Amino acid sequence: MKGAFVIAVDGPAASGKGTIAAGLGRDFGLPHLDTGLLYRAVGVLTLRAGHSLDDRACAHAAAAMLTADQLDDPELRTRAAGEAASRVAVYPEVRASLLEFQRTFAAQAGGAVLDGRDIGTVICPEAPAKIYVTASPEVRAERRWKQLKAQGEAVDLADVLEDIRKRDARDGGRDAAPMRPATDAVLLDTSQMTIEQAADAARRIVEAARARWETS
Repeated sequence: MKGAFVIAVDGPAASGKGTIAAGLGRDFGLPHLDTGLLYRAVGVLTLRAGHSLDDRACAHAAAAMLTADQLDDPELRTRAAGEAASRVAVYPEVRASLLEFQRTFAAQAGGAVLDGRDIGTVICPEAPAKIYVTASPEVRAERRWKQLKAQGEAVDLADVLEDIRKRDARDGGRDAAPMRPATDAVLLDTSQMTIEQAADAARRIVEAARARWETS
C-alpha cells in the first residue's frame, strides 16, 4: 500500500518557496504547512515572555508548548519575527521539539505539502517529490522588501539584503539540520521567473515525481 504523497519544498528566505508550496497544495488538493512559521512562533513567544533569544532553555520551552492555533498570529509575518526565527532555529533542542509536529502533519492521509529549510533532508527524507527553490540574494531581498512595504513596515532595501545574507549564513552554517538541497531534490532557480512561471515549473516537477511514485 502506498504511503502519503509528500511534497517537500526547501530553500532560503524569500526564494518564493512559500508561495510555490501553497500553490502546490491547491493544485494537488493537499494541506500545506509553512514550517518557518513554527520557528517564527517560537521566537516571538520567547520575546513576549520577556526572554532573550539567546536563552535557549526558554526557546526550547516555547517550542515544546507550541500549538497549531498559534500559527495564525499576524506578528509572525514581520521582519523581526523572521530574524527571531533564524536565531532560535540554531538550537538542536528547539528543532527536536518541532520535529514531531512537522512529521505528524506530513503523515496525513493522502499526503501534504511542507516548505522550510530541512524538509527533504531531515523532516521527510523519503518524500516522493522534493524541490529546492532558490534565487539570488539581490532578487530575494527585493521581494522581501516589497512584501514588508506592503505590510506597512518602513525598511531600507540595503538593510533587507544584509538580513538575507546573514540568514543564509546562519541557516547554512548551523550544526543542527543546516539548510542545503537534498541530493535527490530538483533545483528551481526563480531569479528570472514570474510567480506564474515558477508555479508552473514546480507543478510540472511534482507531476513527474507523482507519476514515478504511482508506478513504483
